[in-house]
Amino acid sequence: MAEDGPEPASATTELSPDEFSAAISAVTNAFGDPTRREIYLFVRSTPGGVRAGEVAEHFELHPNVARHHLEKLSAGGYLHIDQAPTVGRSAGRPSKRYLAAPLDHSLNFPPRRDDLMATLLARALELLPPEQAGRMADEVGYEYGKMLASRMSPAGAVDAQRSVKAALATVADALTAHGFAAHSEARGNGLAIIAEHCPFGEAAQQFPHVVCAVDRGMIRGMLSALYGETDPHFEESRPEGDAHCVVTV
Repeated sequence: MAEDGPEPASATTELSPDEFSAAISAVTNAFGDPTRREIYLFVRSTPGGVRAGEVAEHFELHPNVARHHLEKLSAGGYLHIDQAPTVGRSAGRPSKRYLAAPLDHSLNFPPRRDDLMATLLARALELLPPEQAGRMADEVGYEYGKMLASRMSPAGAVDAQRSVKAALATVADALTAHGFAAHSEARGNGLAIIAEHCPFGEAAQQFPHVVCAVDRGMIRGMLSALYGETDPHFEESRPEGDAHCVVTV
């Protein structure tokens, strides 16, 4: 499928062919899977979105494999989910349709530009008393996390069937899409999210109580929206000298 083909009507921002190619590269780099890249392009070219079964048939994949790719793209904010009931469908769970999220210049921003912005904002917050700055940063992260979760779950509603394990895996996928290289795993009697990279670089080293507060708020916000109120514990932090950032639930 050509990368410079026409955009579907749902796309709200026009990009040049070079910008579109760069944005698609961002998808590929974020997930590191050429099949997922092609699935993303297929969804973008299909007005009204697609179901997992249609993706499975088009790419000759097992339905579970197709659904896995679609959920990963959704967790990264590249796809939105429409879970409206289908007319004539028997009782049960409504069918999910996956639609491409608007593609804009935000996907082209390199991590260093994010680092520059984080440094600027952190320095501005440094003018406030530490407790006030940390509280504000946490609140901003929390609201942003809830917004991210609303892209992964229809209407941002908590899925009563979603386990805390599934919620943590989804949060880890979203963090990875934002440059944290995160994964979830069992740890002791609980579960943990391990982040092996910080996309904020030097800003996090210089202003950890502000930048890390944003990260913590994001995680709390996503967990709250995807699963319900939890009490995550932030046990390790790269800016404070640990090998990884670790959150346990």
